[in-house]
Order: sequence, then C-alpha cells, then structure tokens
Amino acid sequence: MFRGSLVALITPMHEDGRIDEDGLRHLVDFHVQAGTAAIVAVGTTGESATLDEDEHCAVIRRAVELAGGRVPVIAGTGANSTTEAIALTRCAQQAGAAAALLVTPYYNKPTQEGLFLHHKAVAESVDIPQILYNVPGRTACDMLPETVGRLARLPNIVGIKEATGDLDRVPRLRELCGEGFDLYSGDDATACEFVLQGGQGVVSVTANVAPSLMHEMCKAALAGDREVAIAVNARLDGLHHKLFVQSNPIPVKWAVAEMGLAGRGIRLPLTWLTADLQPQVRAAMERAGVV
Repeated sequence: MFRGSLVALITPMHEDGRIDEDGLRHLVDFHVQAGTAAIVAVGTTGESATLDEDEHCAVIRRAVELAGGRVPVIAGTGANSTTEAIALTRCAQQAGAAAALLVTPYYNKPTQEGLFLHHKAVAESVDIPQILYNVPGRTACDMLPETVGRLARLPNIVGIKEATGDLDRVPRLRELCGEGFDLYSGDDATACEFVLQGGQGVVSVTANVAPSLMHEMCKAALAGDREVAIAVNARLDGLHHKLFVQSNPIPVKWAVAEMGLAGRGIRLPLTWLTADLQPQVRAAMERAGVV
C-alpha cells in the first residue's frame, strides 16, 4: 500500500506533558514537503504507551485532519489487550486513517497461537487495512515468520513492520506471505539493505530528523540503485545509531526540539536526553546536514 520512507512520528509535547498542537502541525507540513510516503501516528515512537485512549484517538484524528489527504496517515493501534486494540483500531477507521499498525501484545508474552488469534480478532472486527508490527526487543514477544504467513491469508492484514534487524527474515517472509504482502523494515540501521532485498520501505525513527534523505535513500533502494542508496545511507548512519543512545523516543524528541519543530516535552517514565549524550546526537545531525 505504501512505498518508501514512512515516518514513525513523535507525538510533540509541551514541557508539562500536554500535546503540542502547533508542533504536530509543523511536523505534518515538514513531512509533506520532504516527500515522506506516510505518517505513522501514535506508534511506539509516538509514546502510545503513555497516552490514554481519548488522547490516542484525538492525536490520530488531528493528524488525519492536518494531513488533509496530502500524505496518508497510518494509525498505531496496537495494545496488549485485544479489546483495547480493537477499540483503538475502530478509532483509526472512524478518523479516516489509511491503515492501522498493530504492535504485538507486549509484556504478557502470548504464544504464537495467541498472537495469531489476537490479530485475527482485530482484523475480523475492524475493516481497515492492518500492518503487523514485530519488535521483540521492546515487547518480549517475537512473532515468527510462520505466524505472519498464517495472518497474511486474512484479506485486510496487508503487511508487516519487521524490527528485528534480521535480514534473513526478508526472503523467508516473502516466501511465506507472497508477493502481495508488504514488508517494511522497523530498524533504521538495516533498512537500506532490507529494501534492496525486496522490502517496500521503512517505518523510520530517523525520518523524524532527516526526512528528505530517508526519502532519497528509499527511492534509490526501491529502484534497485544500490550504489546511490548506500551513499545516501552513509550520511544517515550516525543518526541511525545515535538516535538510540537512550531509549526511543528520548533522543529523537530532543533532536526534533533542537530543530525548532516541536516543544521540549516527554512523558514519564521517559526523561529528556541527558546533557552528556546531546553532543553525540548533534554530531550525527550535523553529519546528515540537518543542523
């Protein structure tokens, strides 16, 4: 459904934790101008874990309104409760989101059968295109390719954001899911090679800071131009790593605030990027040419 650089958008906040409406407007416009292929609102990078259900739905609605059809909005609607995931996915559908992105249930560590039944229940309850999201480093739950293959048979499960960084999964997922199933990297450091190996794009943290370069890298990789894709990605490599010197989205929220695009706010238990690490992130931003 989507091709290229999809930004895992931060949820901009003021220092007191309120949603920064002006910041959200600036960010949406920033990504439209930069050629970002889609905006993922209220995913992990969007601090979905600390927004209540009303806030979560409100940010999705506002992102869709601000996008105004200029760029598709994919709504993060995953939860570790199946009923909550269904409710959030309904919100996304009613708001006019183009698709929903559903992270595997976190903390409760379901079996592979539990994962299958969870996503099947959401897919059968809400008629909106749905993208699976596998990020075991954060959820303590790894959705195996065989389970993805089973879910790919459901008509409105259309792709997966695979964030293990394991490139061996790309051909295995393609084999099990077929050509019509979209594969997106969820790991910026390996995204270039992921797309060169046949993926459709990346749901990117780095794109919050360097959207034009991420768009350029993905465009080259999708065209099979390895030399250009690798050259552009080399400029981004510092960001791919330094935006994770503390837990995401701590560094990227600092970087976006430094660019003057959003307020300097983050919600507990996450904290602002510590002063000793800020020079590392700034150096990566300078290398990419964004400051």
